[in-house]
Amino acid sequence: MENEWDAVVIGGGTAGLSAAQMLGRSRRRTLVIDSGMPRNRFAEHMHGVLGHDGSSPTGLLATGRDEARAYGVEFAAGVVIDLADEGAVLRVTREDGSVDTARAVVITTGIRDELPDVPGLREEWGRTVLHCPYCHGWEVAGRRLAVLATSAASLHQVELVRQLSDDVTVFTGEPWDESAIVRLSARDIRIVAAPVRAVTGRDGALAIETEAGEEVVVDALFTGGTPVLDLGYADGLRLARAEAPGSPLVADLRGATSHPRVFAAGNVTGPFGNVPLSMGAGSMAGAGANAMLAAEDFDRAVEERTALRNAGWEQRYAAEERFWSGRVNATMAAIVSGLEPGTALDLGSGEGGDVVWLAERGWRATGVDVSATAARRAADLAASHRVDADFRVGDGAASVPGEFDLVLASFLHSWEPDFPRLRMLREAADRVAPGGRLLIVSHAAPPPWAREVPVHAPVMRTPEEELTLLDLDPTRWQPELVEVRRREATAPDGTPAHLDDGVLLLRRVS
Repeated sequence: MENEWDAVVIGGGTAGLSAAQMLGRSRRRTLVIDSGMPRNRFAEHMHGVLGHDGSSPTGLLATGRDEARAYGVEFAAGVVIDLADEGAVLRVTREDGSVDTARAVVITTGIRDELPDVPGLREEWGRTVLHCPYCHGWEVAGRRLAVLATSAASLHQVELVRQLSDDVTVFTGEPWDESAIVRLSARDIRIVAAPVRAVTGRDGALAIETEAGEEVVVDALFTGGTPVLDLGYADGLRLARAEAPGSPLVADLRGATSHPRVFAAGNVTGPFGNVPLSMGAGSMAGAGANAMLAAEDFDRAVEERTALRNAGWEQRYAAEERFWSGRVNATMAAIVSGLEPGTALDLGSGEGGDVVWLAERGWRATGVDVSATAARRAADLAASHRVDADFRVGDGAASVPGEFDLVLASFLHSWEPDFPRLRMLREAADRVAPGGRLLIVSHAAPPPWAREVPVHAPVMRTPEEELTLLDLDPTRWQPELVEVRRREATAPDGTPAHLDDGVLLLRRVS
């Protein structure tokens, strides 16, 4: 069985719980999958964590789980073995065969520290063998300290440890260059070049044996492990990796990775980050994932509303034998008659009257409408007039590729207050070829026989207002007509009347 979630957090350490808390507080259905193996499980206390100095790492995680549960976050013990992209969701498969799907995944599985191959190190890891002077240094300050260097970069660790004690020995494993020797000697640090053979815990201290047979007893040994990120389960997503030790995941400040549905935080993005850094990164990743989901919720709502609106137009056309008169729009015809024929695109072409008129005058005309019934009737009209015209079902100019010498939008209005008229007109402008024209004919005012304008009536703007709102680049567009034209009409009661048509004719100059 598959369980569906808004978000799945892989890893229940500090970063994962921080991400889960933010998601839970945002009322997202969230699951945390945790293997129960946090990186700092070897330490009894944590330090450098404001407000929690000296607290137990396991205690902090227990508190974090309780806090997240209070916001509806759920937990599952397990190991993720596969993370796959299924388009609208990600499929998360666990070792026991359990499968979850999520619209967003936050990776916080941390790292493993691969210690130098020295017998005894792992047994003493977290007790007398330490890695971070900031996390563990105060507790051993002033005592006999040592550093087991793993590379030239260990010089930085030696410098930090020397601040803690006057009694410091560094085991380089091989001779270092002269400049490093000068720096170490200047601070009275003892240098042992012979490789370390083994370490042994001894009455709370540590005996270090070298290949040369020397034994040095210290109270604590600092060393750096190689960070290992066990991210094989996500290999199929090909997430971007950084060129740094461990090849951590690349993520921005919101935790976003190279995959739009995957976020990451903690040591998988910064192997040397401490608890506070993981907390902050996890919190931002949780917020980042929620922000992505929120934006997607709105995108889906727009798509659903658009589909509903388009379905409404289809129903209106299908309910009648003929919806419009079938005659060309007089205002459009008067303007286009003076233009050289070329390619034309008519938005909201309806039953094809304008497109057929264009085709009869030499234009290679295409009409697009959201109604399949309208497009079918338009094609029948073209056939009856024996002209070649192309009719397509689509939602505006964005659904038709290519550029055109003339793009038309006649009376592109709707009674719906959220009708995206300006967006559709800007998309229409994007389909105009250099040297071509955009012609917008609109209702500039309600009909004179309308005594009261309904609250949700279409917004009727002047051509000047429309031009300002379109906000087209003035270096690329030249207005040719910006005016209101009077068109004779007949009122519902049969008396003569007139309508005001707004005309906006723009030429693309480049």
